[in-house]
Amino acid sequence: MKLRIRKTHSDAKTPEYAHPGDAGLDLFSIEDAELAPGSSRLIHTGIAIELPEGTEAQIRPRSGLALKHQVTLLNTPGTIDEGYRGEIGVIMINHGKEPFFVHKGMKIAQMVIQRVCRVDVEEVEELSDSRRGTGGFGSSGV
Repeated sequence: MKLRIRKTHSDAKTPEYAHPGDAGLDLFSIEDAELAPGSSRLIHTGIAIELPEGTEAQIRPRSGLALKHQVTLLNTPGTIDEGYRGEIGVIMINHGKEPFFVHKGMKIAQMVIQRVCRVDVEEVEELSDSRRGTGGFGSSGV
């Protein structure tokens, strides 16, 4: 399966897997930016993609940034639909108590390519019974 990418900026880096067997491709910043405590900001990657038919890209946080700096992503996982051809942006937020500095070329997120199951939507008067029923938040205990 091929993922086609187009660099929209001269400083863009091609997404890459850090290790064999990794699920996510690293995405890189093309800019320097400061995230003040409690603030969020769109960080540009300088790439656009053409996904294989029947797939989506999920943009997910990097665990090291979350653990070490309390920096993660809003709208996570972010979904990139198959037909989108614009630049990929990453919405970062700083939950920490100190400013966080994004540097040009820094790994800021990971992108996982997933197959998508399309369904036909059918409106009905009743749903079938299930063991769980309508039990929602906290229904399985602590």
